[in-house]
Amino acid sequence: MCAKSNGSSKRKAKGNKTADRAGGISGSFAAANAREAAAITARYQVILEAEDGHWYGRGLELPHVFGDGATPDKCVAATREALTAAVAYLLEQGQKPPAPARTGRRTEQVNVRLTSEEKAIIEGTARRKGFSGLSDYLRAAALESTGRE
Repeated sequence: MCAKSNGSSKRKAKGNKTADRAGGISGSFAAANAREAAAITARYQVILEAEDGHWYGRGLELPHVFGDGATPDKCVAATREALTAAVAYLLEQGQKPPAPARTGRRTEQVNVRLTSEEKAIIEGTARRKGFSGLSDYLRAAALESTGRE
């Protein structure tokens, strides 16, 4: 993490990035990146779990980013702060953070191996039910079976 500038005009004149850092997120990211990260992660989903009276959270879009807290609200706040820091870091590295899951963009892919006979049966069923293809039918059938249509 970068140390905050002491505010000397010499450092500012040389374009030291730490002179223009935002507060929050430990003051470690450029203000524009911190603001953009906060706007992006405000739309991210937080998954909560309780264990022994303590709450643990993780991001759906960034499942390896965690937070915790004594209450659900504190846990969500800590998880969002961690998500915001992770996204700000990605932005500063010139990387594109994941889109919020609720946008509905399909970015994940799974592979399923079928026999030729299984594929023919499923494709026929997909056509009869009016699906545009095998993938759409498999997605709909799988989501229906989980109750998340």
